[in-house]
Amino acid sequence: MNTNLNPKNSHNKLRINYNNLKRIRFRQKQFQKKPAQDIYPVNEKIRVPELRVIDENEEMIGVMDTQKALAMAKERELDLVCISPKAQPPVARFLDYGSFKYQKDKQQKKQKVKKTDTKEIRLSPRIGQHDLEVRLKKAEEFLNKGHKIIVEIILKGRERKFPDVAKQVIEDFIKSLKNTFEIQIEQEPKKQGNKIIAIVYSKGKIKPVEEKAETDSPADNNEEKNDTEKSNETAGDNQENPLGNLD
Repeated sequence: MNTNLNPKNSHNKLRINYNNLKRIRFRQKQFQKKPAQDIYPVNEKIRVPELRVIDENEEMIGVMDTQKALAMAKERELDLVCISPKAQPPVARFLDYGSFKYQKDKQQKKQKVKKTDTKEIRLSPRIGQHDLEVRLKKAEEFLNKGHKIIVEIILKGRERKFPDVAKQVIEDFIKSLKNTFEIQIEQEPKKQGNKIIAIVYSKGKIKPVEEKAETDSPADNNEEKNDTEKSNETAGDNQENPLGNLD
């Protein structure tokens, strides 16, 4: 039995070419997406044998064979749309599928929760009046869109010794916003590192107060008129007898 083992040969057999291993690509299994099912089957996609049919004027026609309902829809140049597939039997209606789908998509968009973003307004302790008005206008735009606002001031150099000044600037800025909006303060002006930060959002715009003209009642007007007439009569009597009654 030949047991001649060369360590060099065995080493060569066990040698692994790592460069080839790097070239191996592991492919992920690709899953095919299932086609989205129509919520409202239309025309030939309706698979049930019979339907409860409503015409284009929302009047009930009754239960009939699906093929007969399709023929009626084509005669009227409309689509047969199954508006209630889970009913027994399913309810279908003659209508224009394009406009129907548009209205349904529009309703779904309205029902989606509106995402609230957080926007940032940066001020400074020595901000000028013009820059302050620009930041104020931008903040009002954000509040109109329903966003939260982070009002911040970055303290630099000697400004770090006077954080109260920066806090006052932010408080005045929020006070200016309260002239237009019902501001809710989520976080009061607070020092965080080298920043002063406040977070606010709006509950809605403040309704302008309409000045109503004060109208007097007819009874008050009559009393004033009578008082005026009496005073005029008294004045006339005094003019006739300027010295009064002298006994």
